[in-house]
Amino acid sequence: MIEGVVNAAYEPVVTLAVQGPSGQTTETEAVIDTGFTGFLTVTPALVTELGLILEGTSRATLADGSEITFDVYDVAVLWDGEPRYVLADAADTTPLVGMRLLDNHNLNIDVVDGGRVLIQAKK
Repeated sequence: MIEGVVNAAYEPVVTLAVQGPSGQTTETEAVIDTGFTGFLTVTPALVTELGLILEGTSRATLADGSEITFDVYDVAVLWDGEPRYVLADAADTTPLVGMRLLDNHNLNIDVVDGGRVLIQAKK
């Protein structure tokens, strides 16, 4: 189970531990974005801090219809106490948890300032 909170901007936020290839781990806050179909986004600063390995580039269409290109990196996320190896998009914005990371989980959000965010594996 992963728990978080709804912040004052009404964003569901969880704290994730992410790990680079050398085993260095850091915690980062990430907003759950059900409109994002990838796994995770990380900041360029986090890419540098953890020494993440570039896997390639990808393109995405944003909600406003514009297209962007971004670098994609291998990263381990400590997800429900276990390492989960995923691809993370580097973006100079708040880290995001996408729907692929939530795959096979239930998401419950109490949508009030300070509300509980709960992610549980499906049984």
